[in-house]
Amino acid sequence: MTAAPQNNHRPGWARALLRSPSGLFGLTTTALLIVCAAVSLVWTPFDPVQTDVLSKWQPPSAEHLLGTDNIGRDIFSVLLAGSRVTLQVAIGSAVVAAVIGIVFSALGSLTARWFRETIAVLIDILIAFPTLLIAMMLASAFGGSLAVVIVAVGISFGVNVGRVSRPEIRRVSRSEYVVAGTASGLGPIRNLTRHVLPNVAPVFIVQLSWCMAVAVLAETGLSYLGYGAPVSMPSWGRVLAELQRYIGIHPLSVVWPGIAITVTVLGFNLLGDGLRDATDPRLGRSAVITA
Repeated sequence: MTAAPQNNHRPGWARALLRSPSGLFGLTTTALLIVCAAVSLVWTPFDPVQTDVLSKWQPPSAEHLLGTDNIGRDIFSVLLAGSRVTLQVAIGSAVVAAVIGIVFSALGSLTARWFRETIAVLIDILIAFPTLLIAMMLASAFGGSLAVVIVAVGISFGVNVGRVSRPEIRRVSRSEYVVAGTASGLGPIRNLTRHVLPNVAPVFIVQLSWCMAVAVLAETGLSYLGYGAPVSMPSWGRVLAELQRYIGIHPLSVVWPGIAITVTVLGFNLLGDGLRDATDPRLGRSAVITA
């Protein structure tokens, strides 16, 4: 029986990622977001939902690191607590997109030709609908919530993941070791999980890191429009929407959530770029590092 390839370029992908400026920036940003979300579970300088009109529009100081907003909330505490919402949406959307992407790409690669063509047409139809439009349609039917954002982004990006991954899955499924596994009695599901998916995992990982960036932007836009996180839940997009009306007199208050959103989205995007470069053997980076 022909053995599955060992993918000799893979052992060095982590070092290649760390040596890449974009990959290192993306990893650092993602780690910082996770730390902020974890810390906010047990500590914030002030209650992020508590208001104090006597303390509104306080400038940055030792007590209020980023100042206070129009209703006296500590902006640093709100952003710290809002990192949980951002992380939930990013991870949740990536999980939904992964499930949908694997299902679509598997059905579109390993089934009968007529079924593959049907899946391809369905994917083309779903891709035509923008993420925000799908989210707004779901919100109008089920109400605005984080679950709506996660499902909408997951569906939209999962379809894209399926389209991008389908050719790679078809290529791997025709490899000698997959054919040998089929000949030895492995069913299509076991062949898929044992041989196919591990060898296309880099494609999924890269796509899902970009999905997380899209999810952050989608949550921001939907919260800005009133379809995202509930009012009682601190959210970077909702904070930005509430403070943008005061940008003329208190511009600094809008800068902080804007920086948080921009850096996070940029970090996820650069992480995806770094992962793509580190795991793609055609670029030769891992081979150089492991030599």
